[in-house]
Amino acid sequence: MSDVSPLGNQEHDDEAAVYVISIAAELSGLHPQTLRHYDRLGLVSPGRASGRGRRYSLRDIATLRNVQRLVSEGINHAGIKRIIELESAVANIALEVAKLRIEMDALLEKNPPKSLSRRKSAPIVIYKQEG
Repeated sequence: MSDVSPLGNQEHDDEAAVYVISIAAELSGLHPQTLRHYDRLGLVSPGRASGRGRRYSLRDIATLRNVQRLVSEGINHAGIKRIIELESAVANIALEVAKLRIEMDALLEKNPPKSLSRRKSAPIVIYKQEG
């Protein structure tokens, strides 16, 4: 069963910037001015429509909710921006490690070492890069 996007019968895409600021504000539970402020601070960077209006994706809305949660925990905006950057870096590193594991396993399969024992398989967790 495929999801339907707000724009029609297309597959659902968390990255599609389709929500205007009023809808994004309603979905995130924040005031539109707060969304503009977070955009100016670089905490959330929505896409832009041809008329320069902000367009938010579901990922942007999830980020807005996360920012609000961190604010309610007493973390300032600079700290939140750093947390977002570090989470993105960790996700990128995890993706790179997963790719290297796959490549290493393929190489070991072709040329099994005589002196090394093959490592036990561990689940590979891949995070989508936020962009």
